[in-house]
Amino acid sequence: MSTPPIDERRATELDPDAQALLDKLVDVDAPDLSHLSPEQARALLGSLFTPDVEPEPVATVDERKIRAYARDIRVRTYDPNPGRNLPAVVYFHGGGWVVGGLDTHDGVARSLANEGDCVVVSVDYRKGPEHPFPAAVEDAYAATKWVADNADKIGAGNGLAVAGESAGGNLATVVAQMAVEKGVDAPEINHQLLFYPVTDYSFDTRSYEENADGYFLTTRGMVWFWNHYLGDDIDGANLRASPLRAPERILTELPTTTLFTGGYDPLRDEQFAYAEALEAAEVSVEHTHYDDMIHDFANMRRLADPFPAIEAADDVRKRAGEALQKAFE
Repeated sequence: MSTPPIDERRATELDPDAQALLDKLVDVDAPDLSHLSPEQARALLGSLFTPDVEPEPVATVDERKIRAYARDIRVRTYDPNPGRNLPAVVYFHGGGWVVGGLDTHDGVARSLANEGDCVVVSVDYRKGPEHPFPAAVEDAYAATKWVADNADKIGAGNGLAVAGESAGGNLATVVAQMAVEKGVDAPEINHQLLFYPVTDYSFDTRSYEENADGYFLTTRGMVWFWNHYLGDDIDGANLRASPLRAPERILTELPTTTLFTGGYDPLRDEQFAYAEALEAAEVSVEHTHYDDMIHDFANMRRLADPFPAIEAADDVRKRAGEALQKAFE
C-alpha cells in the first residue's frame, strides 16, 4: 500500500456508527477501565461483547481441551464445511491479555470461518495478572503447534494461518516470529491476519497523543493492560511482547500479511510502523486502513443492548475472509 502521511491517517470526523456508540457509552456513564479491577473489567466488557442474540450459524462448532505442559488449553473449533479438507486458522481474541475470551469474540471467529472458508480454532489463552507474560505467548504457540500437528483431527490440513485482534494480533505475529526462530519442528505458517495489533511497548507516538481519550481504547487503558500483562517493565523490550522490535532476519522470513488499522486508535502508528518494517523486509503486506474508525471495531457488529452496532464490522470481516481465501489459493 501507499502509506499516507501521518497527518492523513485520521479522518476529520468519526464514522457515524462509532460516534453513536461512544455517545451511548457517555450516556450510560460507563466506567473508566483503568479504574477497575481485572475482575470488574472482565465483567463489564464481557457483558458488552456477549449480546443476547442468535449467533451467526456455522456448520459445526465444538470445544475441546488440548494438553500443554502442566496445563490444558481450551479451544473452540468452527468448521463451515465438515465434508471438505479446509485450511486452518488459529485465532487469538483481543482484550489486552487481561479480559475477553472465547465468548466475547465468538462472532469474529464465526465470520472468519464462513467468509474465509477455513476451520477456525479460537484459543482461550491464559491471561494476566494471574498469568503474566509470557504465559499467553506460550499458550498461543502451543495451540498453533497442536493445530499444525493434529489438523486431521479437526478436518483441516490444507494450509495454516494465525489471526488475532489487538492483543490477539500481537500474539498471532509473535507466534509467527517464534516459528521462524525455532525452525525445525515449528508449525509452517502460510499467512498472518492482524486486526489492529499491539506491536510495541511504548506510548510516545502521535496516535497515542491525539487518540488519548474518548475513543473507546484510551492511553490510560493501554497502560492498565500492559501493567497487568507484564511481570516487569523490562519485559516490554522482549521481542515476544513487542514484535516491532524484531530484527530484519526474523521479519524477512514471516509469511504474507493482512493488516487492518483504524485512524482513531491509540495503537495506529505502531501498527503502521510494523507494516513498514515488514515491507522493508520484503514481506507482502495488504494493509487496509479505516481512517474514521476506533479500536476493536471488527468485534462491534453486534453489541448488548442498548449499544448500537458498527456497520463497518461487516466490511472488515468480509475483507478478512477474502484475504484468507486468497492466501490459500
